[in-house]
Amino acid sequence: MATVADSSWLRSVKEARKTALLQDGRVKVNFIFKDGRELSEEYKKDTQELLVRKWKVVKRVGGAGHWEYEVGEDPLSSAIGRSALATSEHLVESSATPFIARRDLPKSFEWRIRNLPYPVDTYTITAEPEAYAIVVRTSNKKYFKRITITDLQRLGCPAEQGSVSFVHANNTLIIAYKKPQKVLDLQKSLFADMKQLLKGLKDGNITFG
Repeated sequence: MATVADSSWLRSVKEARKTALLQDGRVKVNFIFKDGRELSEEYKKDTQELLVRKWKVVKRVGGAGHWEYEVGEDPLSSAIGRSALATSEHLVESSATPFIARRDLPKSFEWRIRNLPYPVDTYTITAEPEAYAIVVRTSNKKYFKRITITDLQRLGCPAEQGSVSFVHANNTLIIAYKKPQKVLDLQKSLFADMKQLLKGLKDGNITFG
């Protein structure tokens, strides 16, 4: 089995052109990969907690494109953001429609699906190993969602049922997936690189990797 050090994802991150900005206790890192893809991440400086990971999606014909959130919450997906859009020329889903946001915790991935009012015993979450995904179903057939765990997909780690747990509170389904050791090892390697990138960086300064 390939080690984390051999992973193509780790190599591509190390080889990407990086721009770092320290602002208000947050480290913002922008990556430009050799294939032209653009990634933006935000971390807490003190704890190195990943707050945002988003990918630039460029339109095929003209336009500036948009950011697709992998970790963190797109401001436009919140109830307030969708209400604001509804007053503009955009057509948006109701603010009562379930929407999902992912958090990245030290030992687990976490998804919060808001606007799900059903009791906790309504939900079934099933791991799909070869799809690197978990599937959320309700017994009343009111909700279905397949969630690809991109971190597992990048490292070729099958999803495992034993790593899944969930609770329900305040109309929110909270799903946790315990990170496998391979993901933890990758994080450790990336954080070590980040420390080198941020040496001597002060508020407002920019450095390149």
